[in-house]
Amino acid sequence: MPETAEKILVAIGGNAIHPTRRPGTVEQQIEFAVKTGNALLPLLQADNQLIITHGNGPVVGKILLRQVLARETVPPMSMDVCVAHSQGGIAYLLMQNLENALRSVGNNRHVVCLLTQVEVDADDPAFSNPTKPVGFFYKENEAQDIQQKLGWTMKEDAGRGWRYVVPSPQPKHIVDISLIETIANSGAVVIAGGGGGIPVVRNADGTRHGVEAVIDKDLSSALMANVLGIDTMMVLTAVDRVYIDFGKPTQRALDHISLAEIEALQDRGEFADGSMGPKVAAAIQFVRGGGKRAIIAHLDDAEAALAGSVGTQITI
Repeated sequence: MPETAEKILVAIGGNAIHPTRRPGTVEQQIEFAVKTGNALLPLLQADNQLIITHGNGPVVGKILLRQVLARETVPPMSMDVCVAHSQGGIAYLLMQNLENALRSVGNNRHVVCLLTQVEVDADDPAFSNPTKPVGFFYKENEAQDIQQKLGWTMKEDAGRGWRYVVPSPQPKHIVDISLIETIANSGAVVIAGGGGGIPVVRNADGTRHGVEAVIDKDLSSALMANVLGIDTMMVLTAVDRVYIDFGKPTQRALDHISLAEIEALQDRGEFADGSMGPKVAAAIQFVRGGGKRAIIAHLDDAEAALAGSVGTQITI
């Protein structure tokens, strides 16, 4: 791979591999993985260094539900192991179907999955105040039983039911980041950092152990991109771009915008934490950290978004 090859990181939302408002059978997940492969094919065929990260929300939610249903008979897995399970399963379907898309046009480029740990600070304030809801909603009596038998922290979520809440600490270090770089430099497409990474802390002697937490996948993607000197980070999701005054008569799309302008909108509270907020925060972090361009766009528009004709394009 030539040193002049463009360096791109693509962060795909969890719903790119698991359909919303559908049962999410393996067949449906494969269908969505095929769709993802077709949408990314122009990027996969290009002469670039390409790293792909992905969300895991719907899948890890089902892993947790299985533990709830089997709580009387099967010991629960810790959250770091749940994230690792989701990384492997999602990356397998993506890896297979990205390569299938490449082979359909006679391209022999390889796609590699790297199970990725991400270090967090054991003293991160998030550990003393778990606030990130994961998984399904439960009735109060169910939540109390789950808390007793599985040891989960359950909290009511805006009157809609009770959910498992975990800490969401800031990512500090992508473990084996040099290996990700080496594989990308070889010309293979690298799938890494799924679900924000497997959350681990590092001990004084250099050993690591997993923790009960989830890491925001877009923030991990931005950190990975900055460390690797990525030129362009694309956050591909289910919306075509970022909007301000979303859902109001004054709604306005953001097409090309400077870092200073979108930071001002962020400070004004334009981007909700539960929707576009984390994606915008990650895009800002990436550009502020030395990235040339952050893009937020729809998965189906990947090629056009990279060309700069659609999506929200954030630059200095």
